[in-house]
Amino acid sequence: MTDADRSPLLREPNFRWMMGGGVVSALGDQFTMIALPWLVLTLTGDALTLGLVIALMSVPRAIFMLVGGALVDRFSPKSVLMLSKYANAALLAILAALVLAGQASMPAIYVLAFCLGLSSAFSIPSGTSLLPHVVAPEHVPRANGMMMGMRQLTMLSGPLLAALVFAVFGDGRGTGPGAANGLGIAFGFGCFTFLFSAWTLSRVQARHSPPAATAPVLESIAEGIASVWRDFTLRTCMLYWALCAFVVGGAMLVALPMLADTRLQGASALGLLLGVHGAGTLAGMALTGMRGKIRIGTFGTTILAADFVSGLLLLPLGLVQSAWQAALLLLLLGAIGGCMQVAVFSSIQGRVPRQMLGRAMSIFMFIFMGLAPMSAAVTGFLMRYLSLGQVFMAAGVFLMLCSAAAWLLTPIRAFADHSPASGEAV
Repeated sequence: MTDADRSPLLREPNFRWMMGGGVVSALGDQFTMIALPWLVLTLTGDALTLGLVIALMSVPRAIFMLVGGALVDRFSPKSVLMLSKYANAALLAILAALVLAGQASMPAIYVLAFCLGLSSAFSIPSGTSLLPHVVAPEHVPRANGMMMGMRQLTMLSGPLLAALVFAVFGDGRGTGPGAANGLGIAFGFGCFTFLFSAWTLSRVQARHSPPAATAPVLESIAEGIASVWRDFTLRTCMLYWALCAFVVGGAMLVALPMLADTRLQGASALGLLLGVHGAGTLAGMALTGMRGKIRIGTFGTTILAADFVSGLLLLPLGLVQSAWQAALLLLLLGAIGGCMQVAVFSSIQGRVPRQMLGRAMSIFMFIFMGLAPMSAAVTGFLMRYLSLGQVFMAAGVFLMLCSAAAWLLTPIRAFADHSPASGEAV
């Protein structure tokens, strides 16, 4: 992105407030994403229990995410997002206090995980649909690129900073008092970031807002699903993504922490791996920004090719014996994902009417933030009978076969880049 592309956005106070708060909040998310599964592993050491905790977060998120999207279109993305930030801050404050006091227990973690998942059912659709209400329509793709680029910087820096905190203050693997202080600090920092981002969000003035939805919530949800279903391109992609996310996403959520726990250097290694993956994603986005669209034929063919190569990279991940080997594979996986993310996100936002945006984005995010973690419990159960190598091998083979079948049997390969002026009606 050139200076001329950035300057209109950076001169806009609304966008600056939104981006600043979003970056800080995303940094806190990275701390929590590492600390919570690691807390479960230090208390139980059980993959099935970890899968159950992830599932407890995902089930309310999956069930209520469409309700969250409908409420976003009824009230406003800003008001729903603000309330969810305060709820998340309160939940993480309780979790931090329990860990620092040495009173963390699995029943308490189960309850807090469920509540965190419920809160995210409202924060995800509101957060992903707010941007078009804040910046001018012609600036949405550039704004998405900047927001996602900054988020990827937090995915690089956040895990590395969290790994440093765990190394200095303890990750719970010791037996002495204060052995888990690093985990408590991580949850406390997450609480602070939600409060800070709520303050910055209060400074944002939403614009370009369509009339609010007035239909009952269930009817409003049905309208959103019908709107997406009528768009054949969007419908086919959503079904394909849902299948891949359910199988591959759950495996990554459970198997990667287990890999760090059993073969590498614990929580610090997990932070390093996630940080490297974030660096790869950022590099992929930067490459897209410098070279423009990277395509192998059509947009649809490019997506399927990227998934096929990602499947190849998953195959050896369960066989690694050192952190640098896993880091190299995750770097490449991140780079492939980074090349695709901005284009996919902007395409959905561009083809969906703004009055339906909250509901459409809730469906899209339901696939990756709802379905993938729901399969975590299944993965945790399977890991009692399968090795790490077998789990990663199965995920990679499935992704390769699924992308090949989609290329052969569906029209995804013919999908072109969407243009609001020439795209399909929704």
